[in-house]
Amino acid sequence: MLRFIVSVVGAIFSMATLGLAFLVLTVGGIFYMYGREVPSPESLKTYAPPTISRIYSAEGQLMDEFATERRLFTPIGDIPPLVQQAFVSAEDKNFFTHPGYDLRGIAAAAWEAFKSRGKDARGASTITQQVAKNFLLSGDRTAERKIKELILAPRLEEALSKDRILELYLNEIFLGQNSYGVAAAAQTYFNKTLSELTPAEAATLAAMPKAPSDYHPVRNREKLLDRRNYVLNEMEQNGYLDEPVGEAAKAEPLRTVQGGEIPPYRAALPPRDYFTDEIRRQLSGTFGEEEFFSGGLAIRATEDPELQKLAAKALRTGLEKYDRDQGVWRGTGKRLTAAELSDWRKALSDVAGLARDVEGWKAAVVLSLGEDTAEVGIEGEEATGTIPAKDVTWARKRNADGSLGRKARVPADLVEVGDIVMVRAITSDEDGSFVRWSLRQVPEIQGGFMAMDVNTGRVIAMQGGFSYMDSVFNRATQALRQPGSSFKPFVYAAALDSGFTPATMVVDAPIVVDTPQGLWTPKNSSNKFYGPAPLRIGIEQSRNLMTIRLAQDVTMETVAGYAESFGVYDHLQPLLANSLGAQETTLFKMVAAYAMFANGGERVEPTLVDRVQDRYGKTIYRHDARSCEDCAAESLPPGAGLAITSNRERVMNAITAYQLTSMMQGVVDHGTATGARLDVPTAGKTGTTNDAKDVWFIGFTSNTVAGCYLGYDNPRTLGPGAFGGTLCVPIFKEFMDEVVKKYGGTEFKVPPGGHFIKIDRYSGAQLPDDASGPNVVAEYFRDGEVPVFGLGALVDGGFGMGQDLPLFAPGESDIGVSVETETVTTGDGQVKEVPKKATFGSASSGGLY
Repeated sequence: MLRFIVSVVGAIFSMATLGLAFLVLTVGGIFYMYGREVPSPESLKTYAPPTISRIYSAEGQLMDEFATERRLFTPIGDIPPLVQQAFVSAEDKNFFTHPGYDLRGIAAAAWEAFKSRGKDARGASTITQQVAKNFLLSGDRTAERKIKELILAPRLEEALSKDRILELYLNEIFLGQNSYGVAAAAQTYFNKTLSELTPAEAATLAAMPKAPSDYHPVRNREKLLDRRNYVLNEMEQNGYLDEPVGEAAKAEPLRTVQGGEIPPYRAALPPRDYFTDEIRRQLSGTFGEEEFFSGGLAIRATEDPELQKLAAKALRTGLEKYDRDQGVWRGTGKRLTAAELSDWRKALSDVAGLARDVEGWKAAVVLSLGEDTAEVGIEGEEATGTIPAKDVTWARKRNADGSLGRKARVPADLVEVGDIVMVRAITSDEDGSFVRWSLRQVPEIQGGFMAMDVNTGRVIAMQGGFSYMDSVFNRATQALRQPGSSFKPFVYAAALDSGFTPATMVVDAPIVVDTPQGLWTPKNSSNKFYGPAPLRIGIEQSRNLMTIRLAQDVTMETVAGYAESFGVYDHLQPLLANSLGAQETTLFKMVAAYAMFANGGERVEPTLVDRVQDRYGKTIYRHDARSCEDCAAESLPPGAGLAITSNRERVMNAITAYQLTSMMQGVVDHGTATGARLDVPTAGKTGTTNDAKDVWFIGFTSNTVAGCYLGYDNPRTLGPGAFGGTLCVPIFKEFMDEVVKKYGGTEFKVPPGGHFIKIDRYSGAQLPDDASGPNVVAEYFRDGEVPVFGLGALVDGGFGMGQDLPLFAPGESDIGVSVETETVTTGDGQVKEVPKKATFGSASSGGLY
């Protein structure tokens, strides 16, 4: 019997031993097989997770941030012990002692699952295993992935320190609300840095990794509180919190940004605008979208925040004034339903695409209409507001058939109950007190504005439209528009570099050009012709026909070369019409080109960014390439300043640049832009295209250039009276008045190598050095140049003069001659109006036409 028992026990033992050996071999084989397939953990030594890229102003203030995964990478040494302890307690209390996997944890999880028959199954993955899964494996819930995870965990522990593993984990985990990592989550939920978190807040974050969507602080508030308190209990049991501290933390109410108890982090940031979005667009092209959105770049912008606000205000004022002068009410085109009106505050806050970024404007909804008033509910205001009848009398509503209705007498003529509108508070000019609410609308007309430093190319302000929230299309950089007469300075620059002088006389007379599309008969804006005049008059009064004759004489190929060297065009078609700015370009390129006139003819590249640093603080881009030999010196001699050497390319002769600048000063002092006069010397040029579809003005002082254009996005006429001098110049002046207060300005620098000669501004005749009077102007001539004065230097571009014209006319006045025409029948049977032949005794005598 004993022998039988021994044999049975021996057989059982043998079977158990064989079974165990088989199990060990099987498990070993499985681990060996999968062990060859798992990736190496060595790559995690240099792993850099996707991180937020941030844009800062020149003063270091945070302006904007961009990310696909909102993460702020934080080294483990900067993560407070409290936060580390909260997550270790919640996820892996034996983290600091186990070899990568926790057998006790696995056994406990298995036992709980067995007791509850699978209902209380919980994970037993350690933090190390989670790092292996998140970084090196897929998230598939399979046995194969779990085996690989167990294989990788010990290897990770061998390759990396516990601190590095924990650092990776705390920076990688998703914690809901597009927040990755503990630093971003602290901002998202509590608007705090990690060092500012309380034990209760740290425990709340540590409750999230299990299932962020299941622990939403509003939808699942009680569930999150229970999980938070569980984490606090664990922290007490693990010795990380004293019992009184833990109990006090568990008694704290749950206060979060999502619950409305704490202001959101982005509330302290300025709203995204055209400037930061253009940085995003440009740097995404330079570095690639992936690097920009996940590279943790620190970008120092060139924007002057004070002037950016002023640029937006000036452009909006000009656009809104024009729009209200048209007298057409369009509103927002958005409405709330009757059901939504019952909780209009919530419904209104959910409406996107409204111009909430316009300073002083608020979204509102029409709640009721009286006989002569409208009651509106206003976003962010406790009390409702009233729109009086006198606020709407400027407007007419467009009918369904496209016609305009009668002028509004009461608000009900424009709006209906449920209409979403924009309103602005009207205040007293005397004391700033509230007067009433006023209806507002985003203008249909749009435009762009840009200002930059003429010496460095730093863009200090840019506004790409009325409202970024209404339309993100940047009209300063993306809109291709005809520059019109604002292009003329490039024609004059080509002429001055081709042997013309400020005293050169150019014929202002009718021109007819036979083109494949028919006869082209360009005209001056006044539809008059003024005879011969010096170059200065041509640009001051924006004479189209003088410009065409100049372009024909120096050739359009030469003009195109100048425009391309200044960066206005990549390729300008050498057509005469393009001398008047018919080919499209951007405001961004035009303003940058004018900066080269202002700085004496040196190339400057416009930039919105001073410097870009990578996540490690290394500078990977710097705009200013000038050298400063004295900057490293400990001290400078008394009275000495820093010597900064410019290595910029020269794109035009310095004397040509000054001559052109002097002529454009005349545009501001005597010509089409007199409204742009500032307290310092100012130069510039207006531009108005055919049918006034686009109006421009670009002007500059000795240190700052600014430009503006206005027009409809789908070009159409702006109507009679719309000129660069009437619409854009007031915007320029409002902005530049403040720029001059801040940055000042000097006389434009006169380059060496020339001398001044006084001439008559209308006849071009040389005058004595002591001459004075309104007709006298001192022009700058090159040394060694022998200028020809008066009609001896007459240029007609080969077109001749085909009209009776005075020899010279003082400006665009009634002295200018209107066109006298006659009707003729051409060889192909078409009837055309052509100028009559000239008579003898006029300056036009003998001209061909």
